[in-house]
Amino acid sequence: MKIAVVAANGRAGRLIVAEAVKRGVDVTAVVRSENKTAAKNVIQKDIMDLTADDLKNFDVVIDAFGTWKVEDLPKHTTTSQHLCNILSGTNTRLLIIGGAGSLYTDEKHTAQLFNAPNFPKEYLPTATAQANELAELRKRNDVKWTFVSPAADFQAEGERTGKYILAGEVFTLNSKGESVISYADYAVAMVDEALSGNHIQQRISVVRE
Repeated sequence: MKIAVVAANGRAGRLIVAEAVKRGVDVTAVVRSENKTAAKNVIQKDIMDLTADDLKNFDVVIDAFGTWKVEDLPKHTTTSQHLCNILSGTNTRLLIIGGAGSLYTDEKHTAQLFNAPNFPKEYLPTATAQANELAELRKRNDVKWTFVSPAADFQAEGERTGKYILAGEVFTLNSKGESVISYADYAVAMVDEALSGNHIQQRISVVRE
């Protein structure tokens, strides 16, 4: 299996690459500047400059793009839609790092986490942007996409336990009543999904055990 990780120099991207390399997967880092990942194979290009030809030989493309800058938040949608466009009609699967804010708080999917009164205001712009990104993905039946939402407390420096709970559209707590996962364990879940391909055209979520 051949995997490309787009925006691989980011904190999540580097850990996803490292996890794939650790498992002996053929992984390529797609970066705008000098490669800072464990990958030996590199494509140096901006996301928006990638072409269908660049990605034609990959089984899976993982979109690790992320930004917190308010002015750049729409890029969550524009970048993932660009990847969708160049992968349209192919067998290459597209896995996207999502957000927790758009998870539903009820089984009937009528209310979302980021609409709750106590949702932190500082995270609302990012949550809204990633909810919009997911909404646009749901319109695509020409791409084998999977949107992977982390827990609400997404810890960049957390440890790798190698264990997680795989959930779906509904906001899920672990046995301790927590919604938390480290970037490292999220990388484990992302590579698991890349290898299995069990949730095509679905949103899934992961939380630490």
